[in-house]
Amino acid sequence: MVKTRKRGREPKASASTTEATDLEYTNAAENAQNDGFIAENNVASTAAAENDVDNHPPKRRGRGRQRKSGLGHTEGTEPHVASSPERRPYQNGGVVLEPPSQPVANWESAAARVVPAMDAVVKVFCVHTEPNYSLPWQRKRQYSSSSSGFIIGGKRVLTNAHSVEHYTQVKLKKRGSDTKYLATVLAIGTECDIAMLTVEDDEFWEGVSPVDFGDLPALQDAVTVVGYPIGGDTISVTSGVVSRIEILSYVHGSTELLGLQIDAAINSGNSGGPAFNDKGKCVGIAFQSLKHEDAENIGYVIPTPVIMHFIQDYEKNGAYTGFPVLGIEWQKMENPDLRLAMGMKSDQKGVLIRRIEPTAPESHLLKPSDIILSFDGVKVANDGTVPFRHGERIGFSYLVSQKYTGDTASVKVHRDSKILSYDIKLATHKKLIPAHTSGKPPSYYIIAGFVFTAVTVPYLRSEYGKDYEFDAPVKLLDKHLHAMSQSTDEQLVVVSQVLVADINIGYEEIVNTQVLAFNGKPVKNLKNLANMVDSCKDKYLRFDLEYQQIVVLQTKAAKAATLDILATHCISSAMSDDLKS
Repeated sequence: MVKTRKRGREPKASASTTEATDLEYTNAAENAQNDGFIAENNVASTAAAENDVDNHPPKRRGRGRQRKSGLGHTEGTEPHVASSPERRPYQNGGVVLEPPSQPVANWESAAARVVPAMDAVVKVFCVHTEPNYSLPWQRKRQYSSSSSGFIIGGKRVLTNAHSVEHYTQVKLKKRGSDTKYLATVLAIGTECDIAMLTVEDDEFWEGVSPVDFGDLPALQDAVTVVGYPIGGDTISVTSGVVSRIEILSYVHGSTELLGLQIDAAINSGNSGGPAFNDKGKCVGIAFQSLKHEDAENIGYVIPTPVIMHFIQDYEKNGAYTGFPVLGIEWQKMENPDLRLAMGMKSDQKGVLIRRIEPTAPESHLLKPSDIILSFDGVKVANDGTVPFRHGERIGFSYLVSQKYTGDTASVKVHRDSKILSYDIKLATHKKLIPAHTSGKPPSYYIIAGFVFTAVTVPYLRSEYGKDYEFDAPVKLLDKHLHAMSQSTDEQLVVVSQVLVADINIGYEEIVNTQVLAFNGKPVKNLKNLANMVDSCKDKYLRFDLEYQQIVVLQTKAAKAATLDILATHCISSAMSDDLKS
């Protein structure tokens, strides 16, 4: 879990902790669960080491052999020069036995045998100031965290997006250095959980070579994860093999992209660290792991195709533009009766389009009940997979994710027993309830004590905790999971809470209720609502809420009472800055 540095005395560490079986996302001081993965951000807080010292039980001698200490000699005896074969590291993090040629304490010769690529791995220190989505006019208390990163070409550093989320200051420290260098965040790819940094101080780049990228590894290929995880301050190396390659759920970005599953240990603080193959080439970035009572040593790595997409996107556009999606919902066509009913021939395969996003560019070309036969010339199977290397198949969304925003793809569909081909322009996905806010502060508007805001996943998490998918109101969850935006600027506006005052007597219990209309006009988004209220000349302000609730206020009294309510609650403005423009 993420440990953060706070003022005051550190609490004592518990003897043991039980990992929850659901998904915990450890990006901030609070966890957000969702499906069993842990986004491994930060830690390396000195609290772990301090607790270990403070709570260490008295040593006692047991039966059997004498216990060896961590320094390599037996407790209660003097250290001696090893007479047995000594262990030295080799490139993928294992060890090789060789006869001793000199005392083990020769640190210079040991340092000379370190893998060169490890010198490009850096420790990332970040100070975060997260918005308070429940009280959107203020921010939460700042906290500190640490994670890993590595140097690539062009004087740039890669790490995880969740490692620098809501950053106010980022510093980098090289291996073996005692200096922390101020870093600048160039781009944050929330969907792919990658961030790009740079350092203006030229001294930082001296004496270090950038990491080279390798090809996508095969199953059972050896990988070595390097980083600065919990348990110590120095660099850590863990080894394993590639266990699985498939489309994964990226916890931080709430997206599905290509990912690697490995059996090397990935712990808190490993986030952003590189995964090397046996040739010293980087084949991925550690970013999350699975914590479950029935699973052990399951870690996940962002593979090089996703990394290169992020880098080339930034180089091509000067900013991160995201991963495009097709903007449809589809179902499998594995049932033979379904295929016959849709007029498909025995040699035809594909997936059935159920719904199309109204805001998607292809909404005027494709139709519900169309059957996608191929994407960019690659045939799609009845289960929605396409060929992927020798003897492997993968979801056809992989083909879409390889494209860039604004690219064109050729899609062949079956419609009314005819084969039609369309060239579709790909774009990013616009959800009615966004999964993230891209670092922007939340929007709000206050009138007569009524706090209006737009619903986002961070807002639901702030209101209902990490189990918001179980505890949030059913109507909000239904819109979160199934509703589609009818326009690119549509938002789900709710009354977040009512700041109690004389003018809103009787309305105090309205919480997280959607606003449907104002004075008979539909509410399109929060800015639209704020503009209608501010320009209202009617005698009354009438808000139509869901469940047929109605709120009515006198216009002049409501606007006059707003100033007193803002002063009472020390709120500087009745609306967020983004609504003022």
